[in-house]
Amino acid sequence: MREPVIKVRGALKRYGAIRAVDGINLDVQEGEVYGLIGHNGAGKSTLIKIMLGLIRPDAGTVHIMDRATGGEDFRDVRRCVGYLPENVILYDNLSGLETMRFFAGLKGADAKTCVVLLEKVGLGDALQRPVRGYSKGMRQRLGFAQALLGNPRLLFLDEPTAGLDPGGVREFYAILAELKQQGVTVVLSSHNLAEIQNRLDRVALIRLGSLQATGTVQSLREALTLPVQVRLRFLPGGESNIRASLSRFSECALKLDGTGGSVECARTQKMEVLAALMALPEIIDVHIREPSLEDVYLGYTENSFNGNNHARH
Repeated sequence: MREPVIKVRGALKRYGAIRAVDGINLDVQEGEVYGLIGHNGAGKSTLIKIMLGLIRPDAGTVHIMDRATGGEDFRDVRRCVGYLPENVILYDNLSGLETMRFFAGLKGADAKTCVVLLEKVGLGDALQRPVRGYSKGMRQRLGFAQALLGNPRLLFLDEPTAGLDPGGVREFYAILAELKQQGVTVVLSSHNLAEIQNRLDRVALIRLGSLQATGTVQSLREALTLPVQVRLRFLPGGESNIRASLSRFSECALKLDGTGGSVECARTQKMEVLAALMALPEIIDVHIREPSLEDVYLGYTENSFNGNNHARH
């Protein structure tokens, strides 16, 4: 395997008695979309700032593209990095285009790309308007556009869809998919777990500054042995046959009412349970629900987490 594009070893950051980042180790491979998942105050934003070299850790090391963030040659790496902070701070008296040209000058990026990027994020009709008249969603789009200046090879996006309407969220992830196809590496932090769970290659679960687990969503599901839920629709009067057919699965939990309901079973029994259900003429429809990313996060951080059973993939 190639050397990771981001390598964090023992990163520690204290604020008084609080360990905002507590000895975190993680690797991010080139071209992957890597999610940082955690509650408010978990340390996600602090960790991103450490990886960007904006905050110096009290202990540990961070290498980006084989360069130490505290090294003299890290300035060259920054030119290949884009960053969208959680709270975008902009100059209200500048227009969207003037804002982009300002950031392009700071980054040494080609100012000719400013209009193209504003159009790409859906601000083509507002590029001459003062930022003070922008909505929160428009400001978020502008922040994303500035992060894309200079064709970055590495993007750090902290709560990137905050304030976006559903259409804006869809457009954002379409751009992200395009960037991934181009080989751009993305580190993304978000509270909206339902929104991101199918868009990440791997995730890091963080609680109180500590890394709880990292891996694909599927590998984390399997490590926790969370149950699978099968939702049912069936003909009137079919409940008794369904209960009789599934009675041999002692660990199954059935919730049936009239013509609908659900069955929760262990992942190892999923195929047997489905086969039993499909053999019943009363069944009209089934829908399989895998444990969500929220279920996985809660399982590791609150209920089922075993400190000796981190999933590392």
